[in-house]
Amino acid sequence: MNKEFVMRGKTESGQTEVLNFSGYKPGYAYRMTEFSIYPSNGIGSTGWEIVGTVTAGKTAVAPTDPDFNNEGLIACSMYVGQNNVYTGKINTILNDTFLITQNLILMVQDASSGGNPINWQCRFVAEKMTGPEEAVANYRQFTISDE
Repeated sequence: MNKEFVMRGKTESGQTEVLNFSGYKPGYAYRMTEFSIYPSNGIGSTGWEIVGTVTAGKTAVAPTDPDFNNEGLIACSMYVGQNNVYTGKINTILNDTFLITQNLILMVQDASSGGNPINWQCRFVAEKMTGPEEAVANYRQFTISDE
């Protein structure tokens, strides 16, 4: 089994993507080690404020209004760049201790102009678990997604 893998894509602003873990291998969980977002057009000629979130909850967390009290919020990221200046800055907060055993929901939004699609990338690493660890991880994620 590959220890590390990447999921990536381009999503329309305000839309969600399901990061599918339904084919996961019993005895394993996954940890997210990276969440990055990047503009998809107008680079060098436009200013951007793009944001994204990844959650283990039942519904997406609005990336313009993240709530760190939400136990299912695994990652949020913000990319800000100024017009005609290559000063893009990304700020990501990531709960890399959360053990993932079920599907996640990713949501991205172009907060500056509202309509541009956003590129994203998530990196995960597989973690071998004992039976009791797997039961706890499954139960935790189930209770979060069942709220």
